Amino acid sequence: MGCGSCGVSKNGAPSGCQSHGNCASGGCNRMNVHDWLANLPFSDPESGCRVIEVSFNNGSRKDFFRNVTLQQFVKGDMVAVEGVNGFDVGMVNMTGELVRLQLKKNKMDEKSPDIKKVLRRANDTDISKMLESKSREAQVLIRSRAIARQLKLEMKMAEVEVQADGRKATFFYIADDRVDFRELIKLYAAEFKVKVEMRQIGARQEAGKVGGIGSCGRELCCSSWLTDFKSVNTNAARYQNLSINQSKLSGQCGRLKCCLNYELDTYMDALRFFPDDADNIEIATSRAYLVKKDIFRNLMWYTLPDSNKQYPLTIERVKKIKELNRQGIKPESLEPVEVVSNKPKEIEPVYADVVGQISLRSLEKTSRKRREQEKKQTQPRGNRPDRGGQQGQQHRPGGQQNRGGGGGKPQQQGGAQQNRSQGQQRNQNRQQGQNRNQPRNQQSGNKPGDKK
Repeated sequence: MGCGSCGVSKNGAPSGCQSHGNCASGGCNRMNVHDWLANLPFSDPESGCRVIEVSFNNGSRKDFFRNVTLQQFVKGDMVAVEGVNGFDVGMVNMTGELVRLQLKKNKMDEKSPDIKKVLRRANDTDISKMLESKSREAQVLIRSRAIARQLKLEMKMAEVEVQADGRKATFFYIADDRVDFRELIKLYAAEFKVKVEMRQIGARQEAGKVGGIGSCGRELCCSSWLTDFKSVNTNAARYQNLSINQSKLSGQCGRLKCCLNYELDTYMDALRFFPDDADNIEIATSRAYLVKKDIFRNLMWYTLPDSNKQYPLTIERVKKIKELNRQGIKPESLEPVEVVSNKPKEIEPVYADVVGQISLRSLEKTSRKRREQEKKQTQPRGNRPDRGGQQGQQHRPGGQQNRGGGGGKPQQQGGAQQNRSQGQQRNQNRQQGQNRNQPRNQQSGNKPGDKK
């Protein structure tokens, strides 16, 4: 998959990798191929393959062309090749001995006269015409869909590829049934002034042309490396013990995922050692039914009708029970094995119940004290109420009279103000003591200054 800034510059070179026409990484192509034989020397260079593979439309389509020129092309070169009544421009995707393997895979002869030729290395004029033709593809696709909808044809236009010289356009469409598009071709030729070629593709090919990210987190196989599509059915999922869930087994194309066939051969080889006639076995209490086969542990899981628990049995035990059933003997129990997991057990965290440990009354007391302190701090000093000072002024005459009678020094006003400034609580306690002593002295008839 190419980088985010990949594209074609004015001279036709990929602008993302800055290779200026020699895209050695192949990241600008959708179906990139790594030529692992490119750097290997050959004893006879003349015996090398003269056929090269050229990709068009960023790897959406590939074709083979014979190099009849005296030039040697490498991967990433832009070349002009033979087209329909003109020429086309593509990028060299593969050269050398790997092309012979691809020809053999596609059942094509290297010396076949049907293989078209490479005309020349693409120049600035060829590339400018190609860019002009490619800029029309989006508008042509939108208009072609509208015309097909007007004719009420059951088909979907997936992609339009315009030849580099603008003389031919290939329309890739998807249809479930056979479509009569003779009238459609006439309208397309009159509308776009090109030679029209209709090519039907499947849903998998459409997903490969559009591209995307699969559920595995990687690029779709059909858009990155997969070229031949094999049929996939639900039996592949059953052999691999997968749940038959259409939404999970289907890809972005709406068909079953191609990756279901990747590991199918491994499962088929492992299932050869499992008995085929062991779908149910008889024991003394009831009949046990097969649930699944575990090829990694060589176990067969059974369940009983009166229980939801699954019992793992070894292959030898299942074969022994089947042999006893053929003799008319029913064993007493299944004798399941104990499955030991290698995964470490997760220690559940211990939670402490703190409900009821916090008293709301204590919170209310704390908040009340805080509000009172804030109120005292924000209130001006001269306007604060001084309860101790008021009580001291009320009882000061009595206290002065008692002190005067005893020969003591009279309390001065400056001392009372100094005591009030030191604290309200201290002044209040002293004045309450004076109030307590005054009635007691009056009842006894003695003056505080008299001696007995």
